[in-house]
Amino acid sequence: MSPQSSHALAMGAPAGLDHCPFMPTYGVPAVQFVSGSGVRLTDRHGRSYLDFLSGIAVTGLGHAHPEIADAVAEQARTLVHVSNLFGTVPGAEVAITLDRLLGGGGQVFFTNSGAEAVECAIKLARRYGGHGRTGIISAHGSFHGRTLGALAATGQPAKWEGFQPLPEGFRHVAWNDLDAIAGAIDASVVAIMLEPIQGEGGVNPATAAYFEGVRRLCDEHGLLFIVDEIQTGLGRTGEWFGFQHFGVEPDVVMLAKALGNGMPIGACWARREVAAAFRPGDHGTTYGGQPLAASAARATLAILERENAPQLAEHAGAHLRDRLRTLPGVTEVRGLGLLLAAQLADGLDAKAVVADALDAGLVLNAVSPTAIRLAPPLIVTTAEIDEAVAILATVLTAHGASS
Repeated sequence: MSPQSSHALAMGAPAGLDHCPFMPTYGVPAVQFVSGSGVRLTDRHGRSYLDFLSGIAVTGLGHAHPEIADAVAEQARTLVHVSNLFGTVPGAEVAITLDRLLGGGGQVFFTNSGAEAVECAIKLARRYGGHGRTGIISAHGSFHGRTLGALAATGQPAKWEGFQPLPEGFRHVAWNDLDAIAGAIDASVVAIMLEPIQGEGGVNPATAAYFEGVRRLCDEHGLLFIVDEIQTGLGRTGEWFGFQHFGVEPDVVMLAKALGNGMPIGACWARREVAAAFRPGDHGTTYGGQPLAASAARATLAILERENAPQLAEHAGAHLRDRLRTLPGVTEVRGLGLLLAAQLADGLDAKAVVADALDAGLVLNAVSPTAIRLAPPLIVTTAEIDEAVAILATVLTAHGASS
């Protein structure tokens, strides 16, 4: 770091992005944000942006929500950490609420992130299956996290490069193909792990027939149906959880992202008889569900229920979908609620479009070389959707898109 940058840090000024000692896992960020309010972000130069990514489906209630901020501040003045050797009120209340929203009859393990929730689910499934019955089937194009276990479950070989050998016992089959899953089941398999919508895989929804068939296969073979709701859960798709669109009941569910509206907290929920496979000492976490994060989750869940989050996502998502379909260069819009992808016509580069949209004041994400992901806060207004679509229309036209 240069002497000038050190002086700037000492004086409280933002550090230059090109001087920060970050590992090169994300590259140099294009923008440094310093504040946010609702659906808008502000960078270090005072410029405003519409946030149609929500930190990748995290800030469902927008930035700096005053009730959540107050809850975190009050908890910080009261009790921050005691470890999971003891109970706390916020954690217990969040667990009760999540169990109710998931249909009841289950138990919760809190984590700090989605990947950790996946790791919990993997260990629980293996403990449930016992020796020799540890295999887990997931889908090509899936994404379950970047820790080694979650990465092994992820059906994207490009992400495995440089990190092999990965943990054994995972097999991947074609997405939305029930016959492929049936053909992969043998005596070693204990669970099937799927997303209701493959978020990082391109925003590809499952079909109802697929999820219904997987549930049936699990029942026939005594397998666990593990559903990854890390990106889809808590109202974003127009239901509290993505699997509810398909009328099935999973055995294990992983959550994170929207649970704390930006505070790091995740959860693994399992039916009580499945959770009973864990014994004291089988799994643990130092910070998972600690009072500060749990207080944010408690406030977030209360607001999501009060505001009817699924209905917000359904109504706003319908408007956003309709507007996206009118854009030049958009050949398809897929997804549910406020987790949508705009598929671009041949010749359009999603990454380049997203970069120019950022320059124009709109935060998006290139979820594939040819598709743009949109996941604005659930509180987004019709006017904000129209403003964002107008920006994207201008950018697409500048890239040569035609109606």
